[in-house]
Amino acid sequence: MNVVLVFALLAVVFFVSAFITKRRFGLLGLALAAGSILSGIWGYDAGLLVSSLGIFPSGPLTTAATLAAIVLLPSAVLLFHGYTYKTIVGRIIGALLFTVLALAFLVEPLGHALALEGAGVDIYTWLVNNREVIIGIGMVIAVVDLFLTKPAHLAEKKSKH
Repeated sequence: MNVVLVFALLAVVFFVSAFITKRRFGLLGLALAAGSILSGIWGYDAGLLVSSLGIFPSGPLTTAATLAAIVLLPSAVLLFHGYTYKTIVGRIIGALLFTVLALAFLVEPLGHALALEGAGVDIYTWLVNNREVIIGIGMVIAVVDLFLTKPAHLAEKKSKH
């Protein structure tokens, strides 16, 4: 499958899931970073475990899918828990930032499993070359978003007066 098509499909899924659940970007972004660290620690062993179960055939696609699942698992759990955006603009910006950051974390695992050809090679190369910058900026924005988040009990007190 074409790498551009796969990334476009993933972008739509990430954006829609973050937009519908209204979750704030800060916690989701940090969850992606935690998932990335866990995939670095458990990735090889988890790939072997999935292959040994016999559900999926052993190979680069199984390893890439396992690594991607480990990266996404913490943020997928937090899509159903945590602070939410109250405005539509916040939801759009948060979902867009989550989408870009999730794709930056998934560039390497998916690139090893997908056949790169044509324009996909150029796009993939650009993403790999700018991956660290995207993740660095995304992490800074995630931490700032956490600082801008008000606890629910403070928001309720303020709105009563």
